[in-house]
Amino acid sequence: MSNLNLAKHSSDFDIDSLPILNLELFKREDSQAQFLKDLQTIAKEIGFFYLVGHGISKQRIEEIQNISKQFFSLDQNKKDELAMINSPHFRGYSQPNAENTRNVPDFREQIDIGPELDALAVNDETPLWARMQGPNQWPKEWSEFQEITTAWLNDLRQIAIDLLHAFMLALGQKEDALDHLISGSPNELLKLIHYPKVDDSYHQGVGAHKDSNILTLLLQDQTGGLQVLKGDDWVDIPYVEDAFIINIGEILELATNGYLVANVHQVHSPKQQDRYSVAYFISPNLFSGEIPVLELAPELQKLAKGPTSDPLNVILKNAGQNSIKSRLRSHLDVTQKFYPKQYAEIQNNIR
Repeated sequence: MSNLNLAKHSSDFDIDSLPILNLELFKREDSQAQFLKDLQTIAKEIGFFYLVGHGISKQRIEEIQNISKQFFSLDQNKKDELAMINSPHFRGYSQPNAENTRNVPDFREQIDIGPELDALAVNDETPLWARMQGPNQWPKEWSEFQEITTAWLNDLRQIAIDLLHAFMLALGQKEDALDHLISGSPNELLKLIHYPKVDDSYHQGVGAHKDSNILTLLLQDQTGGLQVLKGDDWVDIPYVEDAFIINIGEILELATNGYLVANVHQVHSPKQQDRYSVAYFISPNLFSGEIPVLELAPELQKLAKGPTSDPLNVILKNAGQNSIKSRLRSHLDVTQKFYPKQYAEIQNNIR
């Protein structure tokens, strides 16, 4: 963890590693300009980086990691009481192979937690994505779990907003250029994830994909398995103590007309020991409407090639539609139960 107070510059990029940025440098007047310069270069050339100086203590990190392991060590019937199949809002627990990436099951179990809000009254005229708002499913008689995960959700939201502001300034925009997307209650998601170890055969922990949100903050353990696509090569992303891995989501790719690129990444299932990670995703408020395209400076605009799009998971300009489309495809059991029309369409496309 030496020299973590300085960002690695573009000349130091190595295909086998990622640069490190210190968020404290963004908040200091004497170092903000260099931080923004590094952020602009790193975001354009790689799209992933480590973040330190985020203000989350080692104690808090250990707390969320411990509560995650405690949850996954529960009896299976206790976890299944919180099964996502009970929630039209796509909240709750998923067993291994219950979530799909590019139509292939992911071998991991997880619990998805979002803003604790009342479900909206819906009818045939209500936009489909409005049904994503609603309450979480919580373990019974375990208030500590809800307290710790809710506090983590709140703290990571503020870090993500600080980062979004830094991105805007690095691109020559006003700091609050995209704040209307996250005003009120952004569509955020916390995933506690467990990848069981497997034998020597290949298992897809998570298939190759881009994140469909604004930004992702990932806390991983020392087990390994996360890879980023750099050119034609998959690069292993090693553990860095107390650091978040940050990756750009498709919303920022869309808003910058492809100047920023949401990088492709995947996870291989571990073979030596189980892997645990904690992922936070910030997405636009479901009701924020169309994603705007920012007017970049000419020298940046000429490097913007337009957003790329996975034909199996197309980027949509409406925030609500873009949020629900990947959930519908990823959790087919929930889709079949609560969104039968969309389930039939997805099945027809798969065939």
